[in-house]
Amino acid sequence: MVRITNENPESKSVDIVAENIEKASLALKELFPEIVTESDGKKTIDFEVLKEILGEAVEDKEERYNFTWHGKSKARQLAQAPSAGTLRPCKEESVDWDTTENLFIEGDNLEVLKLLQKSYHKKVKMIYIDPPYNTGKEFIYPDKYQDNLDTYLRYTGQKDGEGFKISSNTESSGRYHTNWLNMMYPRLKLARNLLTDDGVIFISIDDNEQANLRKICDEIFGESNFIGMFIVNSSPSAIDYGHIAKTHDYALFYSKDILRTTSWQLEEKDKKFKYSDETGQFNLYPLYNGNVAFNPVTRPKSLLPFLSESKKHR
Repeated sequence: MVRITNENPESKSVDIVAENIEKASLALKELFPEIVTESDGKKTIDFEVLKEILGEAVEDKEERYNFTWHGKSKARQLAQAPSAGTLRPCKEESVDWDTTENLFIEGDNLEVLKLLQKSYHKKVKMIYIDPPYNTGKEFIYPDKYQDNLDTYLRYTGQKDGEGFKISSNTESSGRYHTNWLNMMYPRLKLARNLLTDDGVIFISIDDNEQANLRKICDEIFGESNFIGMFIVNSSPSAIDYGHIAKTHDYALFYSKDILRTTSWQLEEKDKKFKYSDETGQFNLYPLYNGNVAFNPVTRPKSLLPFLSESKKHR
């Protein structure tokens, strides 16, 4: 077991902002050397010059497709802020410390993710997380920027500047979506940094935040890196009835780079084949819809005849 502590206040995790600036500066300098400048001895990027170079390719309109919420910029900054924590081994609480190949870390997951950046950056092949589903029960993540309900209602236009309700039907649930998104965003951002270029991540979720999770993952991992969504049979008996009987949760599946990711289908060990030839075993299946409701009478235009090569040349 390893536990996160603050025993060494001088210890800090990797400075993600500095690394990103360095990488961006090198990449952009190669393409547009004129946009990289220096200020107080540090390399900086002149975005005004970059805008001039890119011209009409720069989106500067207020109305554009994006997914945002109150606190998103702070959530992004939180992911880049270094951690002052330290990972300390707890040998007395561990099992087979000298021979085990496993590591159990106890501590705030955001701080732990930051501390792992230095040693495990781009080294993790697969990540699975099971975050809070935000089912309505209050959860607290002390990231020091969650706003109270009054601030949320003012920001979303449900209260005016003097604190009076604009609508008699104000809602508070959006505040919890906001808090949940602010909690998830920096953690997913840091998790992506740990993945290898061909790595993948699986995230469990239910209906409460499935749509929001999909949107922030599309932004962090890239929409093109969405591989699919598993339907998990979580409650076969469907005991909790509402308008419909819900029996399932979800698991989102994203890659870091879809072009480098490979997945394998599980081998069907009990599958039997009736035929075989020089290339291997196989079965024969008819090329028609087995549903009796679809037939030449009900779907005449869907009946497409096949002409064999031998018949064609007679």
